[in-house]
Amino acid sequence: MLVNKKLLVIVILVSLISIQCSKKNNFTIEKGKVGVITKETQIKDLSVIFKNDSIVSKLFDSVANSRENLFSNEDDEYIIYSKNGDKLLEISPEKLNDETSTIKSIQIFNSNYKTEKGISLKSTFKEINEHYLINKVESTLTSATLFIDELNATISIDKKDLGLNGFSREEISVEQIPDNAKVKYFTIWFN
Repeated sequence: MLVNKKLLVIVILVSLISIQCSKKNNFTIEKGKVGVITKETQIKDLSVIFKNDSIVSKLFDSVANSRENLFSNEDDEYIIYSKNGDKLLEISPEKLNDETSTIKSIQIFNSNYKTEKGISLKSTFKEINEHYLINKVESTLTSATLFIDELNATISIDKKDLGLNGFSREEISVEQIPDNAKVKYFTIWFN
């Protein structure tokens, strides 16, 4: 009887650890992977992967019926919301209007998604710089974009956090970015 109780406790512990690990994997960011989405994932797979969440698709009309659409370079987007209504991810496919298309990029909107080194939307520049090599910094009108080849990711920091005037294309170096600057956008690229 004592052996059965010990066995039951072990089975319960293994089950709890397994559940915890699968939850962690659902929010892990790696090169070529966000949660369970990989380079091989097709758009049609999203409905199964996010069956408990809500998917809103914003499809580009490849047959331009209006003058407005004629000059648009907009991609299809699949926005994933949790069952609580929180925006999780914005997914762009490689090919427009093709459910067999693989993923081009995923923009992260939820801080539960983290790299193995703990980097998320809540991270500061100091944390990013301590854990990853920043291969390049590009300036846009409103942000500084950090290129991290190890993750095939771009992380944007608002120019307001840099103490710079917004809407300028002024060059920015890693040394100019304050340690406490926060992440504005976090995107993983699958190419």
